[in-house]
Amino acid sequence: MSVRKLKPITPGQRFRVVNSFDTITTDKPERSLIAPKKNSGGRNSQGKMTMRYTGGGHKQRYRIIDFKRAKAGVPATVKTIEYDPNRSAFISLLTYADGAKTYVIAQNGLQVGQTVVSGENAAPEIGNALPLSKIPLGTVISCIELRPGQGAVIARSAGTFAQLMARDGKYATIKMPSGETRLILLTCTATIGAVSNSDHQLIVSGKAGRSRWLGRRPRTRPVAMNPVDHPMGGGEGRSSGGHPRSRKGLPAKGYRTRSKVNPSNKYIVERRKK
Repeated sequence: MSVRKLKPITPGQRFRVVNSFDTITTDKPERSLIAPKKNSGGRNSQGKMTMRYTGGGHKQRYRIIDFKRAKAGVPATVKTIEYDPNRSAFISLLTYADGAKTYVIAQNGLQVGQTVVSGENAAPEIGNALPLSKIPLGTVISCIELRPGQGAVIARSAGTFAQLMARDGKYATIKMPSGETRLILLTCTATIGAVSNSDHQLIVSGKAGRSRWLGRRPRTRPVAMNPVDHPMGGGEGRSSGGHPRSRKGLPAKGYRTRSKVNPSNKYIVERRKK
């Protein structure tokens, strides 16, 4: 994966950095695995705006992703590596030996024609999904379950990965993408390798219109509002806003909102760094 810096032949291309998409093998999705995607534009059932700064954007179709990898022991061949408009990572189309087709999150290094498999007896190789109890210590993993059978919820976005640090009793110690160290049940499944499209963080849109294509409308800065609209609004001249706060008055930029009595605190070995 790599990025390209465009020549500044127009103002919108002057600073633009784009993904070269050199690992993408097709631009036509599998028709049986796409679903319609309805956008609300930030409005509720009464037509009232309940979410600001959303709306517009290009029409998209949802790709149905198999996060559970439940077909244990059945080998599958990687048919394509595809772009997915609903996520930052690339996805791959798997064709199983029994004829079934599914989309999964693609890992870095996954190649078309490669065979992947899930289950306890799978080898710890790129793209294979195994229980944490069967993965060697120190392995880079992604698409991790938090509860057995739930499906992958951790480390799913482009370039993210976690690391299996230790095993003790019925728990595995995982170093999360945020830097947090956490205990997860050994029966949970994870996929070997880091998530694809690791250069996603280097992309520069170049112009405001590209944000509109993604369904993001212009955002008003809180310090530009009036006191009735935001705690940081008002003031004479160009005031800096004082203490950064949310619209409801909660401190922002560093203030921790996690409950001290959260039941899952006992599974966190080390908190992420500030």
